[in-house]
Amino acid sequence: MNTKSAILVGVGGQGAILTAKVFVNGLMKKGYDVKMSEVHGMSQRGGSVSTQVRWGEKVYSPLIGGGESDLMVAFEKMEAVRYANYLKPEGIAVINDYELASSTIAAGLCQYPEGCLEAMKKNFKCHVLNAADIAIGLGNAKCMNIVLFGAMTKTLALEDINWEEIIHETVPPKFLELNLAAFHAGRNAVR
Repeated sequence: MNTKSAILVGVGGQGAILTAKVFVNGLMKKGYDVKMSEVHGMSQRGGSVSTQVRWGEKVYSPLIGGGESDLMVAFEKMEAVRYANYLKPEGIAVINDYELASSTIAAGLCQYPEGCLEAMKKNFKCHVLNAADIAIGLGNAKCMNIVLFGAMTKTLALEDINWEEIIHETVPPKFLELNLAAFHAGRNAVR
């Protein structure tokens, strides 16, 4: 298997790093060589977060260069545009149709950019879903990251990994049922 790569991007507190760790656990359990890199930046202050994951038979570096990622999962739609240069021209983006104002936007120093989804759809194959609405419909907005995780695993067609088992091993028991429902809702949201 050739090395594959995914970049998960969002705003601090959305669960991008936790989601990447669940993903990595599943890949390692299946026997892939996996490397992961995290960039927190000002994430605790609502800043940008990115996590890069590479997997295959043998992976030498966790870093993804420009135009090299097979998949992007954007937890916030402006972040999709910010990191679009990492996607291969034939890459796929899973984008949460969700706006989270950065600190500069919240302070009124600039406006939220218009046309983020349109720009991405113009240049890449995109699966757009509103993971926040799906999560709220399940009873807890905090499972939005697992909704996106479900969409991500379906997009990558990694059907030979028991993702339910990985979630079971990772999530506290009191949140297991909710997160399994979120995972399946995310998978069902991708057509």
